[in-house]
Amino acid sequence: MAKSLRSKWKRKMRAEKRKKNAPKELARLKNVVAKGKADVLMEDVKDVATVVTVEKIKEKSEMEANTSEGKMETDAKRTKKSLLNEHGQYPAWMNPRHQKKLRTQRGKKKGKTKPHKGLAW
Repeated sequence: MAKSLRSKWKRKMRAEKRKKNAPKELARLKNVVAKGKADVLMEDVKDVATVVTVEKIKEKSEMEANTSEGKMETDAKRTKKSLLNEHGQYPAWMNPRHQKKLRTQRGKKKGKTKPHKGLAW
């Protein structure tokens, strides 16, 4: 996907725009950093970058540490070999051809097959 002439042109123009705006953006960032030593207000930076305080980051990390005790239980009840869950359903991302292939493999019986006799004349 995304190989049409229109998308190529749009990608090219976005790259040109980034090149054009890069010096201005760099100058603004340098200006903000220079003012940062003199207790600059974060309002100047909000249109350039996302501003997050240290306290919010610490709170978030503490909350994650408290809530995440083990691994997720999303696919814990899915068999590794057949990829079926407890209800006999395949995952949503699986291709129907792959599902059919796995279904036929499950249906086959594991027994000894007779050797071929070859030509019978």
